[in-house]
Amino acid sequence: MQIVETTNEGLKRAYTVTIPASVIAEKVESEVTKIAPQVQLPGFRPGKVPANLVKKRFGAQIHQDALSGSIREAMDKLVADQQIRPATQPEVSLGEGYAEGSDAVLTIALEVLPVITAPDLTGLKLDKLTVPVADAEVDEAVARIASNAKRFVDAEEGREAQNGDQLTIDFLGKLDGEPFDGGAAEGQALEIGANRFIPGFEEQLVGAKAGETRVITVTFPAEYPAANLAGKEATFDITVHAVKVAGETVIDDEFAKSLGLTDLEQLKGLLRGQLEQETAGQTRTQMKRQLLDVLAEGHDFDVPPSMVEAEFAQIWQQLTQEASREENPEEALAEIEAEKDDYRAIAVRRVRLGLLLSEIGQQNGVEITAQEMQMLVAQAAQLRAPLYEEKVVDFLFDKAEVTEKEVTKEELQAAIEAEDTSAKADAAEAAPKKKAAPKKKAEAAEGEEAAEAAPKKKAPAKKKAAEEPAAE
Repeated sequence: MQIVETTNEGLKRAYTVTIPASVIAEKVESEVTKIAPQVQLPGFRPGKVPANLVKKRFGAQIHQDALSGSIREAMDKLVADQQIRPATQPEVSLGEGYAEGSDAVLTIALEVLPVITAPDLTGLKLDKLTVPVADAEVDEAVARIASNAKRFVDAEEGREAQNGDQLTIDFLGKLDGEPFDGGAAEGQALEIGANRFIPGFEEQLVGAKAGETRVITVTFPAEYPAANLAGKEATFDITVHAVKVAGETVIDDEFAKSLGLTDLEQLKGLLRGQLEQETAGQTRTQMKRQLLDVLAEGHDFDVPPSMVEAEFAQIWQQLTQEASREENPEEALAEIEAEKDDYRAIAVRRVRLGLLLSEIGQQNGVEITAQEMQMLVAQAAQLRAPLYEEKVVDFLFDKAEVTEKEVTKEELQAAIEAEDTSAKADAAEAAPKKKAAPKKKAEAAEGEEAAEAAPKKKAPAKKKAAEEPAAE
């Protein structure tokens, strides 16, 4: 097998690989010998079919399999002999005019991963900004739950149902006077104004009293899931059994028990845990961005163009989808179009950081356990890379000298935005310069106005991903 390098430019490589005809022929003969005893043809006893007949009958497929196997082996030998790490799936083409019995000449083009020197992790220092959860925040969370957990009590006799009241009803739905499947219920609770029934149903029960019967007429929405009802007019025979009004919700142990908990303290404990988890996520984001800024500062190596294009395509698709949902899609698209070079630079940064984290992980023995992979599958996750990157980030957190500081929520958010602005500035510095930068871009550089760097304050969420590594 002959390997000749034809291109070596940056991270791009191309080779001509010649597979001798004798190698392919040897594989064909080996396969014929292997399957001949299993072939059954009319007129021959099992296992007694001559090899030349096997080759005549199945030769085309056997040769194709042998050629494919030879190409795979050639690729493995190329990677081993040239000591390269492919960054993308190689483009392999077989020379025109190839026929069985001749040498197979392959043209192989690919991009390779850069040689990366993992950084010295000694002396790594990070600030960890934490936000303590105040009792008042917990009480506020409890109050929000209580406001959504209405208790209804029987109304005074003769009360006419009003918006916000709850009725207990039986109903029977009919199409053209005939009951239809799924259109009946008994003892159904209905809160007027909650909009849980089809449009027009609840409104026609305003003024109803306990013991009253009514017939109401409604039209099912055109997009109603049941095709036999969509867009159709129907009547409902209603019997009102009770009218109830919303009672005052007392926040006590009984309220907690109504939610399936032991007491109020357990409810507060659960809510405190949720609030702590939320702020812990923001703290991790702040630490991670800080870490990635440190890593990005000391590394500026070439990255595979195809990986950058794939990352940029993902960023751009996300941005254009959000811009299309704005009040003025054309204006929003024009704004992100003006910053296209900066987003491409962001893609470069993300790929570079992704490769760097991967290299750090490999050189330090960071691995994903079988149990973690099972959890990933259970969560219907499709990508291994993000989990691995997070494990490398955790490894670096453990290596770093971490200084913990208590701050407010506002201070933590400001720190995240400041690091985000720094990351965007680094990426923009690497981008080709435009003739005139949009005014919003200049504002973003100030830090406080980072959220104005993209249309309608939604696209910045994507720019905040600037320092996040690629998922490839």
